[in-house]
Amino acid sequence: MDATTTAQQPLTRLNIFAGKGVQMRTFHLTWLTFFFCFFGWFGIAPLMPLVREQLHLDKGQVGNIVIASVSATILARLLMGKLCDTIGPRLAYTLLLAVGAIPVMLIGLSNSYQSFLLFRLAIGIIGASFVITQFHTSMMFAPNIVGTANAVAGGWGNLGGGIANMVMPLVAATFVSLGYVDKANSWRLAMVVPGVILLVMAVLYYKYTEDTPRGNYANIQRDTTTQKKGTFLLALRDYRTWLLALAYGACFGIEITIDNVAAVYFVDHFGATLVAAGMLAGIFGFMNIFARGLGGIVADRTGRAYGIKGKWLLLSSFLVLEGIGIAFFSLAPSLLLAIVSMLVFALFLKMANGCTYSIVPFVNKQAIGSVSGVVGAGGNLGAMLVGFLFKSKEISYSTAFLYIGFGVATIGALVLLVRLVVKETGEAPAEAPLALAGA
Repeated sequence: MDATTTAQQPLTRLNIFAGKGVQMRTFHLTWLTFFFCFFGWFGIAPLMPLVREQLHLDKGQVGNIVIASVSATILARLLMGKLCDTIGPRLAYTLLLAVGAIPVMLIGLSNSYQSFLLFRLAIGIIGASFVITQFHTSMMFAPNIVGTANAVAGGWGNLGGGIANMVMPLVAATFVSLGYVDKANSWRLAMVVPGVILLVMAVLYYKYTEDTPRGNYANIQRDTTTQKKGTFLLALRDYRTWLLALAYGACFGIEITIDNVAAVYFVDHFGATLVAAGMLAGIFGFMNIFARGLGGIVADRTGRAYGIKGKWLLLSSFLVLEGIGIAFFSLAPSLLLAIVSMLVFALFLKMANGCTYSIVPFVNKQAIGSVSGVVGAGGNLGAMLVGFLFKSKEISYSTAFLYIGFGVATIGALVLLVRLVVKETGEAPAEAPLALAGA
């Protein structure tokens, strides 16, 4: 095999320090872009105490805002999964970034609960960036390493939510110290920063990435058989797609919920300052720098030793342990114990994220984008549903976390039960090559 042919193939190993070749260039650009999408998506979360005070929001309205922030993402992820299979991840990402930057920059124009809610809903579409990131990474890496590559890219991207919790209060404070705005309105100007960054990333992504190692969709010959069948229908007809969507709702869905409410919880429940609460919430997100990738690494090794069945068992175990950890977090009597228990359940949660998307590419190799989109949408649907717990005036945040813990553990057990009971139906083996979007 000559050098040219090798350059056109998915990579069989992940060297995070490499930057040459379309595969690694795309890998680094896609996780970095996803990082800033997550940063923009949850940039307003640590500033919600300021927004709540200025717009006079009650608990129910804050809960509605939390729900809105993840709701639009559900449909957007389904759409982006299909677009990845048709127009390619490069154009799909560029379009998403350009459109998503608009509400991020303009949310500061909100002067009422209703207008803020609509902007928060619109910002949620950039959460679909995850589907494109996972799809694009799956195109660039071979089956033996794709779980690890997906998990590292997803984890480093998810890190943007944690960094946003840490950095955005400081960005707002910087504008105040420079005299550009008062503290009450600092959140308005601060949100312009991530919006501008998203526009910059749109340009970089369009210019420096390609759809596959062999080139962009427009420039390569592709087999349209799967398009005739309908990749979306292929994904929907497979029960494993729905099982993974349920699992992802129990891990990623909980993650983005905590990204939304953690700062408020630490302020209200433990009396932390805005900056301190943002830092504590940021610790939860910061664990993505290694935990999601660790889940993918363990899943890939488990897959090589025990096959896809081993990955499913691993996913079930992660979810059960995550649920138990969340229950302990809800009952923590002090800030110190809350932080410790948060770190424990965060580890299993993020490893479950990585494990889930180590399975996704093997469900149906002819519809990777659509499967990825449905599973990703399942994560946001989970977040939307648990969001109703946090808007209820009868249920405290700590009680909501307790319910969530029980629910997640139950889903973990259900995942294992279904996989034991339902007969196998043509699942792609771990060594099966992935289709380059039907190439």
